Amino acid sequence: MKLTAAAVEKMQPAERRQEIPDSLCVGLYLVVQPTGKKAWQVRYRHAGVHRRMTLGPYPVLSLADARQRARDALAGASEGRDPAGEVKAAKIAADPELAERDKVKKLIEQYGKRHLDGLKSGKVAKRELERHVVSRWGERDIHTITKRDVLDLLDGLADSGRKITANRVRAYLNTFLNWCVDRDVLPMNPATGVKRVVKEVSRDRYLSDDEIRWFWAAAGAEPYPWGPLARMLLLTGQRLNEVAQMTEREVRGDTWHLAAARTKNGRAHDVPLTEGMLAILGALEPVKGAPGFLFTTTGETPVSGFNKALHTIQAGMAAVAEKERGELVEIPHWTFHDLRRTAATTMARLGVPVRVTEAVVNHVSGTGGGIVAVYQRHDFADEKRQALEAYGRFVAELVGGNPGNSRNVVRLRGA
Repeated sequence: MKLTAAAVEKMQPAERRQEIPDSLCVGLYLVVQPTGKKAWQVRYRHAGVHRRMTLGPYPVLSLADARQRARDALAGASEGRDPAGEVKAAKIAADPELAERDKVKKLIEQYGKRHLDGLKSGKVAKRELERHVVSRWGERDIHTITKRDVLDLLDGLADSGRKITANRVRAYLNTFLNWCVDRDVLPMNPATGVKRVVKEVSRDRYLSDDEIRWFWAAAGAEPYPWGPLARMLLLTGQRLNEVAQMTEREVRGDTWHLAAARTKNGRAHDVPLTEGMLAILGALEPVKGAPGFLFTTTGETPVSGFNKALHTIQAGMAAVAEKERGELVEIPHWTFHDLRRTAATTMARLGVPVRVTEAVVNHVSGTGGGIVAVYQRHDFADEKRQALEAYGRFVAELVGGNPGNSRNVVRLRGA
């Protein structure tokens, strides 16, 4: 658009940062922050790289003055000079400490103190940034980092066989660079538009024996409600919302009764409560409320915020695995739903018939569908209890350092 003094003055902020180009001086932009602050910026190319240079704030710098400074900068760039670099070099000459201020390692150190230290997963994020970003770019000025640099970093990790790590580093790096933008260190995030290296599909994902141990330890380090909830998900094999919305009234002795309205398939379901499950439930100290939720922080509503909890436990697993192995361990992406698949898969390993496993997880398909579902009303109560008890013993032995299961195979009569 053709900028005018009146238009610049009346320009209103929006929810996101705005960059309005000036049609009379190609390369000049008016930047309007969500806070309402306005500034001038000029863009040019130097040595084949796009560069941005802040000219000054508005209204200290008028439209006419901004256009003149932009033309001067563009003229210098056409001569092969780097106007932004020259300005920065002059500032560093006057104050040598500025040379350190914008180094990647210095900024990540500040990011750790001001942001990551307050997060549960902050230590993991900081460790990964130091390991993969500081080690490579630590001495570089943050303004020299380009999208190509980001892509090269991630491609290097992927080519070394660490594709999942590349995805994690991308996420940590993107958040750090956005922080730099928020603090006016960078005009824009060079990682914007960079996609995940590999699509992480958890459809067939289940935890290995090692991963079960790491998960159990990570969940045990989490306070109520997330640690106990995570362990109950693993031991019961039930759906996330079914466990998260569990109430005192549903627990009837050593059985957890789910009414039809509480299940995905609309069929009432009884879950036998094993010794391990009862131990978890017995140690709970939920906030009391009329609904009687067992996993709640308010007493009135069930727990929420599953993604944040998932990421925290995933980070805890990685830390436990690294401590055990003495090196970085690549743990493929998993979700809470994969704990349900882990339970079903493990029961199959223990010799539990498919139909009984389906009864345990209340899954109506395959052997439990069609004529069987209509005419077979046997609820497999005894078989479900035997299966969950065998599975519970297996997990207990596994997390206790004795994964042998030769004596833990369950023998059930044919279904």
